[in-house]
Amino acid sequence: MKQIFIVVIALFSLVSCKKVEKIKEEKIVKLVPKKSEFGFVYADFNVVQDTVKRGDTFGTLLEEQNIGDRKVFDIVAKVRDSFDVRSIRINKPFTLLRSKNKKNDLQVFIYQPDALTYYVIDMRDSAVVVYKKIKPITIKRRTIGGVLKESLSETLGNAKIEGALASKIAKIYAYSIDFMKLKKGDRFAITFTERFINDSIYDGVEELEASFFEYRGKIIYAFPFAKNLNSDKKEYYDEQGKTLKNFFLKSPIKFSRISSRFSSSRFHPVQHRWKAHKGTDYAAPRGTPITTTAGGIVEQSGFTAGNGNFVKVKHNGTYSTQYLHMSKILVRRGQRVNQGQVIGLVGSTGLATGPHVCYRFWKNGRQVDALKLKLPTGEPMSGASKNRFIKAITPLKFVLDSVANL
Repeated sequence: MKQIFIVVIALFSLVSCKKVEKIKEEKIVKLVPKKSEFGFVYADFNVVQDTVKRGDTFGTLLEEQNIGDRKVFDIVAKVRDSFDVRSIRINKPFTLLRSKNKKNDLQVFIYQPDALTYYVIDMRDSAVVVYKKIKPITIKRRTIGGVLKESLSETLGNAKIEGALASKIAKIYAYSIDFMKLKKGDRFAITFTERFINDSIYDGVEELEASFFEYRGKIIYAFPFAKNLNSDKKEYYDEQGKTLKNFFLKSPIKFSRISSRFSSSRFHPVQHRWKAHKGTDYAAPRGTPITTTAGGIVEQSGFTAGNGNFVKVKHNGTYSTQYLHMSKILVRRGQRVNQGQVIGLVGSTGLATGPHVCYRFWKNGRQVDALKLKLPTGEPMSGASKNRFIKAITPLKFVLDSVANL
């Protein structure tokens, strides 16, 4: 009986060992997909990937590969005409492809100055070959839309879209929409193109092709279009061919909030008395850029006890604007400024309790409420240009409207 038990145990152990051996064998023979990049199959090399550290140069990176000072000197001399060895920059990635034999010789050095470009220094031959390559770019169109559940920046972020698109949209609509006043539940739709390196690596937004936002109950479209057939310069127009570029910007600060409005009687937070407040206060962090809402000539620039550091711009015979409480003035009296040009930085100089800019607006020499003023707009498109425009935007508008109504 004892002998039978020993035989059973032995057989069980043999079967168990075979099972274990089979599992191990499966792990060993499991194929690992070959990875290739920069035109090289990584499985053919010992691959080292790293980034340039402070103090690294092309020469020192080669010296670390134990190839000898003389050979390093020869390689640097040979590549100098094709690759600027001084262009190596800190934190930029590089790849070393080394032989798989015992010597582990450096065969190829690859340097990437940016996500799109790479240089190859191929040292497998005594001649040393150097060439520059640009990775292929694929442009893909994408449309998103629906109703806003948070801010525009947060909405785009949740859709994994780079933040630069929010700034671009704000700039396009700067003449017609105050994005701080968009409400949750307002409808929107955006069609844009994105760049992908090697058809897989996201490289950002290429172009905004079409969009609309619901603002104060009105749908405002934006379509890029070049009116001049001999020019690629595009401006943005609504669905009727009317330019979105008004004479004045809606606000002197991007992504700010209104902390105090134009009023004939307001309790002054510093002087503690009731008095007129003939401007609109936009609260923003200290140092935020202040831009002129229209082009013109700097009429005044300086400091007073009440206004603090301020700038006043005359736009034409009818309109002037003024910007108060700056921490720093960046223009001088008599200087011509363009619409959207930074003229100062937000501060709290003068009679101010916190960082903001008081934006004042004059029409025919009288201070008025800029938020209630109907400002001049550009002329609408007409004739052959409008016909081309309508034909171009019709399919884009159909997609926007379809997405927003889902």
